Amino acid sequence: MFMIMNRFHIILALLIINFLFFSAAGFAQSQTAMNMKAYSDYKKADSELNTVYQKILRSYGKETTFIKKLRNAQRLWIQLRDAELGAKYPDSGNYGSVAPICGSIYLKTLTKERIKFLSVWLTGIQEGEVCLGSVRQKS
Repeated sequence: MFMIMNRFHIILALLIINFLFFSAAGFAQSQTAMNMKAYSDYKKADSELNTVYQKILRSYGKETTFIKKLRNAQRLWIQLRDAELGAKYPDSGNYGSVAPICGSIYLKTLTKERIKFLSVWLTGIQEGEVCLGSVRQKS
């Protein structure tokens, strides 16, 4: 009986090792592929930001003072975004092989926050808010 149990455990162990090896191999990605995926995700967010920004420019096109100030604010935001990335990762050579992924994730996060901030000009603010500024009231 001991021999049977021992063989059973050996076979079970081999099956588990085989499963883990082939499962891990099926899901493994190269560092380059992971870098490209993270960068692609950031670029999608950046494209979404540009779409929101262009919609605001069209929607508020006749309000030239606002548009001028929005354009200036967006240029400054891009400088701030880049400066924040530099502050978070000031020494680009010291963060290992995941540095490109981390940078792209951080840029995506900042960009998504900017999208949320700018989207208020498209969605408007509820009636009753006294500090609308240049944002339109919701219809």
